[in-house]
Order: sequence, then C-alpha cells, then structure tokens
Amino acid sequence: MNTPHKEELQIVLDFLKTCLPFDELDESELVTVAGQLEIQYHRKGAVFKQNNCDPGLRILRTGAAELKDADGELIERLEEGESFNLQGLLSERAGISAVLIEDTLLYFFPEEQYQALRSNQRHIDRYFHSQRGRRIRRAAMSLNTSADLGRKIGSLMSTSVLSVAPYDSIQHTAAVMSERRVSCALVMDGEKLVGIITDRDLRSRVTAAGFDVSKAIADVMTQNPAGLTVNDDVFDATLFMTYRGFHHIPVFSDSDQTQLVGIVTGSDLMLARQNEPVYLVNHIRRQNSIEGLKVICSQLPQLTQQWVQAEAQPAQVSRILTAVSDAVAIRLIDMAIEELGPAPVPFCWLGFGSQGRAEQLLGADQDNGLLISDDLQEEHKPWFEALAHRVCDGLDACGYEYCHGKVMATTDEWRQSLSGWCRTVDRWTNAPSTDAVMRVSIFFDLRAVYGDHTLANQLQAHMLKKARGNSIFLAALAANVLDTPPPLGIFRRFVVERNGDHRDELNLKKQAISSIVDIARIHALSNGIKAVNTHARLDELVKVKALTIGDSRNLQDAWSVIMQIRLHQQAHQIEVDEPVSNYVNPAKLSKLNRQQLRDAFSVVADAQSGVAQKYRPGMGR
Repeated sequence: MNTPHKEELQIVLDFLKTCLPFDELDESELVTVAGQLEIQYHRKGAVFKQNNCDPGLRILRTGAAELKDADGELIERLEEGESFNLQGLLSERAGISAVLIEDTLLYFFPEEQYQALRSNQRHIDRYFHSQRGRRIRRAAMSLNTSADLGRKIGSLMSTSVLSVAPYDSIQHTAAVMSERRVSCALVMDGEKLVGIITDRDLRSRVTAAGFDVSKAIADVMTQNPAGLTVNDDVFDATLFMTYRGFHHIPVFSDSDQTQLVGIVTGSDLMLARQNEPVYLVNHIRRQNSIEGLKVICSQLPQLTQQWVQAEAQPAQVSRILTAVSDAVAIRLIDMAIEELGPAPVPFCWLGFGSQGRAEQLLGADQDNGLLISDDLQEEHKPWFEALAHRVCDGLDACGYEYCHGKVMATTDEWRQSLSGWCRTVDRWTNAPSTDAVMRVSIFFDLRAVYGDHTLANQLQAHMLKKARGNSIFLAALAANVLDTPPPLGIFRRFVVERNGDHRDELNLKKQAISSIVDIARIHALSNGIKAVNTHARLDELVKVKALTIGDSRNLQDAWSVIMQIRLHQQAHQIEVDEPVSNYVNPAKLSKLNRQQLRDAFSVVADAQSGVAQKYRPGMGR
C-alpha cells in the first residue's frame, strides 16, 4: 500500500476526472484527493469483509468486483471507475462483502478523508448516499420505475442559474463559478443561450492547453448546447446524459428551445435515484465482447418482471427495452469498427418497426438497415457488408433473433446508399404491391440509431414527400389497416383461435397493437408528420386537426390498456418459466381486464371505420 509518487499523480488525476462524482471537483480539490489516495493491488479471489479491511472508499482502477449479500447472492458487479464503501453498505444491510473477480488495482480513500470530502462537497455526499440506496434496492430486487422515471425534470431542475456574457473573460467566469460554488455557467447573449462552460471544460480547454485566461469565454465554451424541456422526464434526461457524455443539461420551456428556465445536472438525477436503466446502458457501453453483452441482456426478462410488478407504465418499459437494444447495437457497431477500421464513407444504422418507434417489448426480433452516403463506391461495399453481418450476428447472439422476413442490414435491399433507398421508396409508393405495403409498414417507422443522422433526416423527408397526398399509396396502406379487424365478434364476444398451439387465445400484438400503430402511421404519413412513436404521432395529429382530441386520447388509452395486459401476461410467463409470447387467453383475465380489452378493441374498430371513410375514394370502391 502506498500513496502516488509525484510522477504518478497526473495519471491518478486524469483517471479521477473520468469517474463519477469526482469529475465535478475543481483542479485543486482533485489534487488534494489524489494525494490522499493509497494504491493497492489485490489478486483475483480476494474478499473484503467487515472484519478484514480498513474503512474507506475503494475505487477500481483496473479489474472487477462483485458485491454479495450474506447468502452469497450477487447484488451488483463493479468495473473500472466504480467504487464501494463497505462500511456504508454494511450500515444498511449486514453481511455484505466484496469479492474481486479479476486481479485488481485499487485506489483506497481512507475513511477520515473520505468523510471529510463528503462533508465539504454536497454533490459528493448526495452521490454516495443515493448509490448506497441503489445497491440495497437492487439486493431487495425492487425498482420503482413508474414513480421515478416518469418524474418531470422541471420538478428537480435548478432555476438559480449562473450566467455570463460571451465577451466576459475566462478568468472572470472561473472566478464567479468558484464564488458561487457551481460546476457550470451558461453563456447568454441577451435572452438567448449561446453556450455552456463547465469545470471540466476549464480544465481541459484552458488549464491543460495553457490558454490565455484574459480571452473571452466564447472562445472556449461549448456552442449552442442541446437541451431538454420541462416536460421531458428523468428517463429522457438520464439517457441524454448517458449517450452524449454530458453532465449538465439546459432546460427550456418548450421544444422550440427559445426560453431558458433552468438546468439539470448529473447530481440532480442521482438524487432522484435514477440509476437502474442507466446502469444497464452504461454497462453495455463498457463491454468488450459479445459474451459480456449476452450476460447483460439475459437480465432483461427478470428486470421486466420487476418493472411490471412496480406498476411501471407500458410506455416506460418499452422505452427502456428499446434503449437497451439501441445500446447493444451501438456497442456492436463500435466493436466491429475497432476490428474493421474506420468506415470508408459516412453511414447511418437504422432501426425499423417497434425499435424505430421506441416501443419494443421482450421477444422483439431484428428490423434494421444500413443507410450509406452517396459517396459509396464499389470497393467500399465489402466493408459495410462485413459490418452488417457482425452486428446482426451479435444481436442474434444477445437474444434479438434474426428477422424471418430478412429485414436486416445483411440483406442487400436493406443496405443501400441514400439515392438507392430513395429509388426503393419511389418504387414502393408509385406501385404499392401487397409485398411493398408490408415492407412499408416496417420501413416507414424508421429512426437513426448510430452514425450520421442527417442521412436519416434526408431519407425521411423524401419518404414523407412521396407519401403525402399520394391517394393510391395511402389507399393501399388503408387496405392493410382494415385487413385485421380487432378480435371482437357479435355481442362483444372475443374471437379467439379455434385450434393449434394457441387455441382459445388472442394475439395482442398482431390483432390489436399493430392495428393502432397502422392507424397512427397512415394518418401521420398523410399529413407529413415526422414523429414515428405512436403516442407522439397521435399528439401531432391533434395539432394539425387530423384527429380530434377525444379520438387521439381514446387510441392512446387503448394502446396503453392493451400493452399493459400484454406486459402482465409476459411477466406471468417469465414467472412460470414459459416462453414469452404476445398471446393471452381472455378467459383467464380478470373481469375488469376483459371489460377494458373489449372497450379498447371497440376504439380500434371505430378508428378503422374512420380510416375506411377517409381513404376509401383512393381504394377505387
């Protein structure tokens, strides 16, 4: 055990700057902490218990550890950059131990200095308090997703925001930040937000670069920072921070982002205790093998069961599951690029169908494609084909099965240049065959998952231009919408399968959810609406007066009711160790659920009648 030598101090400092919550400390505080750390090396298999280790915080520099309860059950796995304070955990639950599962280098922060830092730094104390609570919650296998993730960030943001002008000096900005004891300042040109500067920016762009501190803050700020609105929720904010690597998010009054009203920080989200879904996404990003990704994905059935038991809303669960599948795809793409080398030209990985709409549940198969810049040359094609196979094979290994219809980037038709995709859209919309309509029902729900999003924006703009006002194409879509009426017969009796493996059952996805998705899609395409999420489409349709508020809300409620029953059915299937499916036997539902399902099916039937009336002229009837 020893403290860092002078030449090692900078290495320790650089590492701490990448670790939550130390990354928000200023340079002098980081130097103090780094000087107090002791370096320890332990072999794989070492066990830390109450009676065999000194109290304090242990930060994993390299290696990995597992926290286990008194019965030896896994509570949490820790990796590089994460930390544990055994005494703090033991104060909440007796018998917890930490076991090293790899040879591990630790930075040990003695208890006295660790507690002194917590006393002097509120955000440090808040972080470690909430982290301890998260671990105990994981041990108890409980997650209040509904209450926490749905909380609007307007309720937890700070409205006391430090602002400076673009022409204020770097030195002045740093001084007022230090005086106010805040980790960032917003750069305002009158009432307009033009930039943001954080402690991290000052360290990396000014101190480390030897930049002249008399220069204007505009020279080193992050220009035109992206933000969220007061109506976005905690889950939106945590994913925003996770994907972009930000720790400060400006908050605006509306989506136009014209009126700044506050800021939300990583510490605010830690206080709101929103770690579980982000824990999954963060750990996916850190995996270096398909095996590691498989281990994380294998947790999804049990986690979904917990979320359902915690009465999470179906929209929340589907967004979480989509975020996880996005993260897996992104990590597989990055791993493939590490192996294949940089992409020869810009590209975009597209998610279609339920992934595109952010409405995935368990059992989703792959629906994806590759959109490549028109700079694509013949010699570039093998690179993209290799990328597609590596990613799709990896997704299948992680439980996202190959699409039976081969709607995947491994198929030439779903791996094209921008101009090639546009020609395909032209063909589908100009002569909409039955096969083309089936493909459109997946393809027109597209979203950029990775890469150059401007390519996806250009493709979507072309798609909407070709669809809007195209009566023949919309009529073909309408015929597809009307092809699957809800399974409700005379006297509102359920129409179920009469034989086969699913005798006496309904397929809630195929016979109900897909119909609502189809209805929202055809109206959205007819009105040139960019949104692809079903709820978002229905909201936008009200704004353009294509649907009444009542009709929009009825369809949203029907979607939620059916999805909730579908989720509870899947949770039950997980509990009894049955294959997860979209089928349910209505006779086994409660009386209330059967009534809700009938009402939801009736809403779908009414909405289908509206589609027939609106688009019947183009159907040639």
